[in-house]
Amino acid sequence: MESSASKNIFPLLIICVVFFVFGFATWINAVLIPYFKIACELSNFQSYLVTFAFYISYLVISVPSSFLLKKIGFKKGMMTGFWIMAVGAFVFIPAAMIRSYYLFLLGLFIIGIGLAILQTAANPYVTILGAQERAAQRISIMGICNKTAGIIAPLLLAAVIIKPGDSQLFKEIQLMDPVHKSHALDELIKRVMLPYAFVGCVLTLLGVLIRFSPLPEIDKVAENEVFTEEPGKTTILHFPHLVLGAVAIFFHVGSQVIAVDTIIPYAQSMGMSLTEAKVFPSYTLFATICGYLSGISLIPWAISQKNTLRICTLLGLLFSGLVVSGHGHVSFLGHQSDISLWFIVVLGFANSMIWAGIWPLALNNLGRYLKVGASLLIMGLCGNAILPLFYGYLADRFNLQHAYLVLLPCYCYLVFYAFYGHKATKWTF
Repeated sequence: MESSASKNIFPLLIICVVFFVFGFATWINAVLIPYFKIACELSNFQSYLVTFAFYISYLVISVPSSFLLKKIGFKKGMMTGFWIMAVGAFVFIPAAMIRSYYLFLLGLFIIGIGLAILQTAANPYVTILGAQERAAQRISIMGICNKTAGIIAPLLLAAVIIKPGDSQLFKEIQLMDPVHKSHALDELIKRVMLPYAFVGCVLTLLGVLIRFSPLPEIDKVAENEVFTEEPGKTTILHFPHLVLGAVAIFFHVGSQVIAVDTIIPYAQSMGMSLTEAKVFPSYTLFATICGYLSGISLIPWAISQKNTLRICTLLGLLFSGLVVSGHGHVSFLGHQSDISLWFIVVLGFANSMIWAGIWPLALNNLGRYLKVGASLLIMGLCGNAILPLFYGYLADRFNLQHAYLVLLPCYCYLVFYAFYGHKATKWTF
């Protein structure tokens, strides 16, 4: 008789591909932000509307997506998510033709809607396909797929849209007369048309492949055997550990996207060109992968996923404090920079196991509320939309380094959830 573990391997491999797509679509924004800032002549605050438009869709669509998945099933829902993302990618073509930043934002919003549907479907799969005490381990494997794509995506897009002589061009643009400047900016922005047309075609194909894949419907998985529902709970608001977990997701993803999506402009503020600074998101995501590998190798035999979460949140608080306060010139990997830049890189390591630690704790004992609970956690991803705007506002008002102060309250709350919040069973204070 085939074991349940072996039955779960192929579905998990399919979900690995889905998480790779998550990473590619998500972390490519790290290059789009500084590129749009130049090509569309934006302030720091305006440039971070990229993340706002992309992630605010999670707040809008997460709960409706749970009802969509309930109606059409998880496989068809994932297919729909891929096709919606494809539509958003194709919107980049007319947006580039007329150099409309707001049309680009619409495309990103549509991509985010599709991604939110995919996330709502995929994360419960990973959590329930196997033993609960190994959930963080499985989520870490998915995280490696996500962050590997995140390393590749910015470098691949940068290789396509940024040419060797662009550093000089970016300086000369500011000195051009209005007519030549407009022409140069139009040519710059049109470079995104081909890669996003290709991405749209790939996403369309992936939707078809998912529809006809052997991925089981989640209702056929014995989810109630993994998550036993507590008596007397009639709405998801009766699960404080879930609601507090959604807030934890909000602060975690917001702080993580700040670390990745702001590091290029911060490196540029130290005198680096865009062609040199473009590698720093990949450094940060590589540090995250190192954290995932550590978690996979140590959980649960050497350390519990709960204690891993506690260690990572404390490290995040420490490193974010050093980002704000650190000063000193260093030369590392051929880069000349302030040491605070490398503290942002190692934030990637601290962030690695936080997502994986929150999900199983927040979804514990939800029973029939598992799907709605998962959508509530996905809503927390709107932190990616909101927190970078706070960073952009502080960067315009003060400076790029002091803007990282926004990270400190995020990690303070995450420490609270890791040590206390996940244990809350009643709304008592």
